[in-house]
Amino acid sequence: MAFSSTLVQRFIPWLFVLLWSTGFIGAKYALPFIEPFYLLFIRMLLTVVVFLLLCAVFKVRWPTWRQAGHQMVVGALIHGIYLGGVFAAIKMGMPVSVSAIVVGLQPVVTALFAWMWMDNALSTRQWLGLALGFAGMVTVLLATQQTVSLSFSTLAMVAVLVSLLAICIGTLYQKRFGGDVDLLAGSVWQYFSTALLMAVLACSFESREVIWHPQLLLALAWLIFGLSVSAVLLLMLMIREGEMAKVASYFYLVPPVASVEAWLLFDEALPLVAVVGIAVTVLGVYLVTRRQTRSQTLQ
Repeated sequence: MAFSSTLVQRFIPWLFVLLWSTGFIGAKYALPFIEPFYLLFIRMLLTVVVFLLLCAVFKVRWPTWRQAGHQMVVGALIHGIYLGGVFAAIKMGMPVSVSAIVVGLQPVVTALFAWMWMDNALSTRQWLGLALGFAGMVTVLLATQQTVSLSFSTLAMVAVLVSLLAICIGTLYQKRFGGDVDLLAGSVWQYFSTALLMAVLACSFESREVIWHPQLLLALAWLIFGLSVSAVLLLMLMIREGEMAKVASYFYLVPPVASVEAWLLFDEALPLVAVVGIAVTVLGVYLVTRRQTRSQTLQ
């Protein structure tokens, strides 16, 4: 499937942000009835089944064993360690807003790694955009939390830092080794490795008891089709087609969009300072992703 660069730059990133942000909503609906690692295991296992069916329908070209190995590494990093680290940190007492701020460093860390390892230089405007995006995201998160406790364990901080590094390295790894792999076939191997990792974590730390409530089933369906299938395919496409700093900068928009969704769905607070933070975040992402004019390119 061929996509024009114009479509990727103008439409797909915004659809990705909208879908990715609903992960917080889906988790909020699902977790009252199931433990987090077991939820992730079931979600990943069913996602593998969905992608196998899609591969059969579209008759995709399967990767070599070497390519499949690379995709399993990507899956373990982006889906497994990233989500597992965040969930573990929250389970150990870290507030959701604090964990979101830490992993919200992803665009800056990814840009630094891309600069060091892939020679992706950024302009002063783009660095300013990354800084503004982070400042706006932090403002939104703190403004929408009435009380934030900073009393959490060192192990929780280690878990969320590992999560941050995992998604940064995972996106760069996919950019380096996943460019010639069919997106559908690659996703099968990504989610297969993630399901194995979540199975180990669920069996090691959880009772695996489930209350099969309709709300859980609906949330699980959305997490699979809205997030694991649709949003992640868009992310893989963005990584393949775009510059890493620009792709990563869109993650800044996820917490503000999630805050608006929580305001609409759960009547959570959205004070004026949070609205200002959203505007600053959007400005930051615009500065990172804005195309250079010809005169700027020649300078």
